[in-house]
Amino acid sequence: MRLFTEEQESFIRSHAAGLLNQELTDLINQKFGLNVTKQQVKRWKYNRKVSSGLNGYFPKGHVPFNKGTKGLYNVGGNKTSFKPGHKPSNYKPVGYERVDRDGYILIKVSDDGPSQKRWKHKHKVIWEEENGPIPRGHCLIFLDGNKLNVKLDNLQLITRQQLVRLNQNKLIANDPEITKTGIVMATIYSKIGELKRESKQ
Repeated sequence: MRLFTEEQESFIRSHAAGLLNQELTDLINQKFGLNVTKQQVKRWKYNRKVSSGLNGYFPKGHVPFNKGTKGLYNVGGNKTSFKPGHKPSNYKPVGYERVDRDGYILIKVSDDGPSQKRWKHKHKVIWEEENGPIPRGHCLIFLDGNKLNVKLDNLQLITRQQLVRLNQNKLIANDPEITKTGIVMATIYSKIGELKRESKQ
């Protein structure tokens, strides 16, 4: 099965130059309403010898863009520094969404702070808006196994212990009702394990 249509492949070939894989992925998803990952785009480019022309190294004689500055503490700025209010070309506004390498939807929630503060898993944001913070020792699972289905009724709060049992016994299905039954079974398995440990004491 082809990952992209002919139109999409033509678009990728004509826009790949000068873009990082993540930037190209964001552009493709935004243009065609897709949810492809950076790894899928990277693999597609590699198989077809499509290059961005970027190699991560500066050519000999390259002059750094910040030459002559004093770093982050140069509050006065100079002609090579960003002016107040300047936004880089790859800036993404609050509310922008992308899919990470693990297949989860990330949503930008702030312009300030480190990356982990600016970007949050969308399913967690949706669940916490309705129910409050996820309790310690708990996590969310997707009842139908689809990480892109972030509807509230597809999210289930479980304990980390239940998650271990679910994964051990492959009890997460693509049918929400089967997964719910799996959660009950995982709880039973956990309780049996506790009783066995208590009996050995």
